[in-house]
Amino acid sequence: MHTVTRTFFSVLLTFAGATAGRGVDTPPAPPAPPALRAAAPVTAPVTAPVAAPIAAPIAAEAAVLGPRIQFATPIYDFGKVEAGELVKYSYVFTNSGDQPLEVSNVQPSCGCTTAGDWSRKVMPGETGMVPIQFNSSHFNGQVFKTISVTSNEKQKPVTVLQLKGAIWKPIELLPQNTVINLTPDASQASASVRIINHLDAPLTVSSPECSNPSFSIALITNQPGKEFQVTIASVGELNTGNVQGKVTLKTSSSKTPTLEVPFWVIVQPVISIMPPRITLPQGPLKAKAPTTVTIQNNSTNALILNDPAVNIPGVEVQIKEVQPGRIFQALLTFPDGLELPSGQPITLTLKSSQPRMPEIRVPISQVPRPVTVQPTVPKPSAPTASGAANPAVSAQATR
Repeated sequence: MHTVTRTFFSVLLTFAGATAGRGVDTPPAPPAPPALRAAAPVTAPVTAPVAAPIAAPIAAEAAVLGPRIQFATPIYDFGKVEAGELVKYSYVFTNSGDQPLEVSNVQPSCGCTTAGDWSRKVMPGETGMVPIQFNSSHFNGQVFKTISVTSNEKQKPVTVLQLKGAIWKPIELLPQNTVINLTPDASQASASVRIINHLDAPLTVSSPECSNPSFSIALITNQPGKEFQVTIASVGELNTGNVQGKVTLKTSSSKTPTLEVPFWVIVQPVISIMPPRITLPQGPLKAKAPTTVTIQNNSTNALILNDPAVNIPGVEVQIKEVQPGRIFQALLTFPDGLELPSGQPITLTLKSSQPRMPEIRVPISQVPRPVTVQPTVPKPSAPTASGAANPAVSAQATR
């Protein structure tokens, strides 16, 4: 009995001593499995440097850098220049790559800007130039132009350069281009053009003359020395189509002693016909040929059409009113086998309610047949009295 009690207390003391170093609350760690205990001697993995994943792409990019074009000033603002001046500038670029840069083309956006002899091949680290010239003669106010530069850079094969600035004229015309649209019901074509002096010195304008006698010119001073007005007006009736003219004036400016004011007048016909002529295929027609003629009324008064006809038999004609009083269609059907008679004018005619064009006439023609050229056959030589050919003729034919 006493021996059992002493053994029990010995176990308790041994357990208490073992747990004293770990603390009462920390349970003992379970023994590792045999497999894990065998792997314990393996050395801990070495942590890779942080910069290694970034250095690899940079090195790869540097290996394939290729040619690179880099402009010092891709946008050039030339400020304010007087109309007529030539703006010259050279865009400087550098090959920031590691392979030769080749510039194959320089294309300005319009004909007013031209490119000079640019640098075609630039080695790495070296610079080149793209010279340009801008003609400001026909401009006024703000301008914006682009120049496309094509190179062998793979990432950006086309680089767009910009050119901008302001153009001013000592003497300005408003509007710069005068276009008058004369409708059939208008009695007169007229327009006004302002002449504005931007110089410090006062300006005088006098002696207006017009190149077209169908127009009269009137000159008015709006502000002495600074602003004038020219009024252009037609005299009498103008023919249908485009009419143009030019007004010239004397000025006191040494830079612009003669001022020119061009103008254009578009005279609309009272009735428009499209097409103005019907042309049929070569005859005889192999099948029916439907044709449409559009008739448009440009007057404000409503139009009435009737009695459509073609002066040969077999042609069907109808009138379709697409827009009441304004737009019509003449629908014609030419029969198969038709061949227009030669020497006879063939016409589509329609009666019109427009007093200025009471009859509408549309000529009709046909593509002619090709002319067949017959080959020329030489005539045989005349025989002599003995039945043989003439020796002289035979010798000449042999030669």
